[in-house]
Amino acid sequence: MKAEITNFHQDGEALKSGTILLMAIAAGITVANIYYNQPILKEMALSLQASDAEIGRVSMFSQMGYGLGMFFLIPLGDMLNRKKLILLLMVSLAIVLILMVLSKGVVFVWILSLLIGICSAPAQIILPMAASLDKINRGKTVGIVFSGILVGILGSRVISGFITDWFGWRAVYGISAVMVLSITVLLKLYLPDVKHKFSGNYVELLKSTLQLVKEHRILRESAILGAFTFGIFCSFWTTVTFYLSGPAFNFHADTIGLFGLVAIGGALVAPYFGKLADKGNTRSSLLMTVGMIICSLVLLKVFPLSVIVMIIAIFVLDIGVQATQITNFAKIYSLDENSHSRLNTIYMTTYFIGGGIGTFFGLLCWKHGGWELSTWQMLTWSFIALAIVFFSKK
Repeated sequence: MKAEITNFHQDGEALKSGTILLMAIAAGITVANIYYNQPILKEMALSLQASDAEIGRVSMFSQMGYGLGMFFLIPLGDMLNRKKLILLLMVSLAIVLILMVLSKGVVFVWILSLLIGICSAPAQIILPMAASLDKINRGKTVGIVFSGILVGILGSRVISGFITDWFGWRAVYGISAVMVLSITVLLKLYLPDVKHKFSGNYVELLKSTLQLVKEHRILRESAILGAFTFGIFCSFWTTVTFYLSGPAFNFHADTIGLFGLVAIGGALVAPYFGKLADKGNTRSSLLMTVGMIICSLVLLKVFPLSVIVMIIAIFVLDIGVQATQITNFAKIYSLDENSHSRLNTIYMTTYFIGGGIGTFFGLLCWKHGGWELSTWQMLTWSFIALAIVFFSKK
């Protein structure tokens, strides 16, 4: 209790580097749970005796759960004590992860995947919390925490692939439960407290969140753009697992997981595009990042059997998708200083619903046309994203 009292954050006080690092690690460990399943779907299907289409829904349910958690839980960050909210959700996440270890049957795994997505909301509560806590170095702080989220998203594939190859897919969720509980203890001890800024009830909070959609055209455009680009991202990482493990390459889960290392490299480069946004060149930045997504998909269409091209395409694709998100953050966080959690709710809810829909269409295209049709779907979405940027408000 003493640690919590003495750790109350004062406005205008810069965050300590250790605290920022803790927030980044916590966000990464939390969000990783949504993506552990992607490179190990084949192994899960064999264990649960499920078809490719049935097991592919695991990714879809985790994305949809994350979207639900963001819409109904993240706004509470403007109304309740963020630290207590984060700790409650983290403990709930650990419990669901333990249940996943014990799960039997694909339907039960679907339900638990949905709950994992919902309980992973703290990653998106921590991000706007960092923005509001450190007004002195906001851009730098948000960049570090967001990098933690990116490394968590992309590193999860590497970790789950190796663990599954050595110990089975259930061990992935067991180890994750231990990590979540460990970081929860550290957050309880060292995460700052901050006063909430919304004084109404929960219904009023949700109404005010939706009102932001009406008030800010930039928020609407950024959210829709985010949905399409993340839909491409999720469609790619779901179907590429089947593609790399199929006749074209015959890679095992640990080898497929290694491709996540390439994506991590792309994610670490992506924050540099935030400098363009800081200078007010958001449209130029977005045209460039969406253009990178298109180029990567064209490479995959032209050279479908080249491992080297696959590595280059993954690197460029991830830079494009993540840099687009960073630029969008720079735009929406400047709209209203008192509504960071609610702005984040609208943006990220739309973003991850787009991811769920992208996963659905990716699986549908894979079922009816394999890698050829899946890449056409992603390329079509990327041109829609380019049109959104082109016709958006300057």
